[in-house]
Amino acid sequence: MNIFVAKLDFNTQESLLQEAFERYGEVDSVKIITDKFTGKSKGFGFVEMPNDDEAQNAINDLNDSELDGRSIVVKKAEPRENRDRGGFGGRGGGNRGGGGFGGGRDRGGYDRRR
Repeated sequence: MNIFVAKLDFNTQESLLQEAFERYGEVDSVKIITDKFTGKSKGFGFVEMPNDDEAQNAINDLNDSELDGRSIVVKKAEPRENRDRGGFGGRGGGNRGGGGFGGGRDRGGYDRRR
């Protein structure tokens, strides 16, 4: 089972997160998500556990518990396609065509027919 963990302290290390989940069973992987430019934690991550019963016990016990001085959120991760993106129809938004400046009939931003 893939488990989503949020509200992590920005200094929490993957090793501490792994230790917390290993109390409930085998852990396949732990990944704290970081900003690709700064390398700093985004405050959430994922833990993979091969046994669903052990994973569910970890979720039940660790959700709203304290880790590294913060009350964390722990729940089963949803596949990307099932998440509610909200907003205006999901990703991207805006005008997907043409791009460029001005938004006119051509890339110059004005109507040449005049």
